[in-house]
Amino acid sequence: MNLNSTLFVQFGVFFILALFTMKFVWPPLMNALDERAKKIADGLAAADRGRAEMQAAEKRVQAELAGARDEGQKRIIDAEKRAQLIIEEAKNTASAEAARIVAAAQADAENQVTKAREELRDQVATLAVKGAEQILKREINASAHADLLTQLKTEL
Repeated sequence: MNLNSTLFVQFGVFFILALFTMKFVWPPLMNALDERAKKIADGLAAADRGRAEMQAAEKRVQAELAGARDEGQKRIIDAEKRAQLIIEEAKNTASAEAARIVAAAQADAENQVTKAREELRDQVATLAVKGAEQILKREINASAHADLLTQLKTEL
């Protein structure tokens, strides 16, 4: 066998191997590469969608937090207003109660003053009668002179 025939055999084997590879090895390998590229592209697209969804979710969370903060502030303001109203009502009630107590105390004081005046009048009338007794040196009958004593009490 000479060199040309060996080359020809090697060329034939190489050609058969190339045909076999192109027919049986290359299509599944290309399909696998295409599927892998498609999976990578799908994964990248899913990652982009996930990133976009995450950003949208973060925006929703921020909006919810802001809404919750606003709601909390409103509730605090409402509670403060309610507390002020309760304080004002308590002040008004206390003022009314104090005015009522003062009025009752004034009325009681006036009653006591009137009672003291009446007692003083009675005592003055009794002293006047005793003084008159001593001046006249005789006893004055209180029941007989009741009209006179009543008139004396009213004058005092």
